[in-house]
Amino acid sequence: MAEHQDFISVVIPAKDEEAAIEELVRGIAAALKGRGHEIIVVDDGSTDGMPAILTRLVADLDGLRVLRNERSIGQSGSVRRGVKAARGNLIVTLDGDGQNPPDQIPVLLTPFASPAAERLGLVQGQRAGRKDTLARRWASGFANWLRSSILKDGVRDSGCGLKAFRREVYLDLPFFDHIHRFMPAMVLREGWDVCTVDVTHRAREGGRSKYSNIGRALVGIPDLMGAGWLIRRSGRPDRGVTRDAGRYR
Repeated sequence: MAEHQDFISVVIPAKDEEAAIEELVRGIAAALKGRGHEIIVVDDGSTDGMPAILTRLVADLDGLRVLRNERSIGQSGSVRRGVKAARGNLIVTLDGDGQNPPDQIPVLLTPFASPAAERLGLVQGQRAGRKDTLARRWASGFANWLRSSILKDGVRDSGCGLKAFRREVYLDLPFFDHIHRFMPAMVLREGWDVCTVDVTHRAREGGRSKYSNIGRALVGIPDLMGAGWLIRRSGRPDRGVTRDAGRYR
């Protein structure tokens, strides 16, 4: 599929998010008004009213596309399906639960417009003032500390769903389930630079998280070990670097 250099593809993996999906999609359309874009919602086998809401929105919003997984394949698999179907050279992802505010999308895209962005592969959002429970914040903080200690990616919140990246960079990455949590380390592994920006965060207004804290730990530890192995075995002497947004202003 031909890519459009100045066209933005927003990919949203979502499952059973009927409470959040309409406001999220309309918010994205408003944030990118006047700029060529498409919104791709990958419905990961929802069983609630979300598919009906999306059908109505497709008839109302130009540029909205819906891909449906007949069986759930998870967040990473859904993101990959959306990116492979995307027409834009720049991809933006955000979670389908509405906790990632769409008005932060321009914040993610700005570094790519800098003359210094030739080697920029990923802009990783980092949540400021998180609106999660204390237990969730503690578990996430520990997981991020452990990940950063092992992978040395220089990122404090790689689990934030707000990301912007070059489509070509993503498709060159080794794919594994839950890779979305290790994107900065994997992009650096390929020799590209990573930029971090602070983004806002919202409280969840409906639905429920797909992972418990224990569930995240059980899947996260083996994936972390695998990501570390991939980095050690890359054989690349020219790994990228992680910078904050000041480098790209």
